[in-house]
Amino acid sequence: MTIYLLHGCNLDMLGRRRQEHYGGITLQMLENEVVRKGRELGMKVRSFQTNHEGDLVEKIHELVDRADGIVINPGAWTHYSYAIRDALEILDAPVAEVHLSDIYAREEWRRRSVISDVCAVTIAGKGLQGYVEALEWLAAEIGSTG
Repeated sequence: MTIYLLHGCNLDMLGRRRQEHYGGITLQMLENEVVRKGRELGMKVRSFQTNHEGDLVEKIHELVDRADGIVINPGAWTHYSYAIRDALEILDAPVAEVHLSDIYAREEWRRRSVISDVCAVTIAGKGLQGYVEALEWLAAEIGSTG
């Protein structure tokens, strides 16, 4: 079972961003923990991060028919990227949307996700634990359909 962990803009700056929203975890720490948890669940986890919207769209296109599941945090693109939304819609694999912070309790413009309707589940405001929950959800979902 291969799961792709996709990170959008500014997530490479975790550890330097506002800790009250994102905690003190770095992207490398987050990825290490997600890969470890994935191994426990019998998954291979592959990571990708970019600060370029088109690169994320291209990566999603590459994953059509290759990924068993996706965990995605598009960063700020969550709130306005219909290009990413439309790319995710093409996938047959289940997609879990994850946000470290509680986007629904933050600034008004952050409260809307344009990708939620093409994701099977959205987990927000649980920090690293949200990624763990997404993997567990994917394991159960893929196990019940695969």
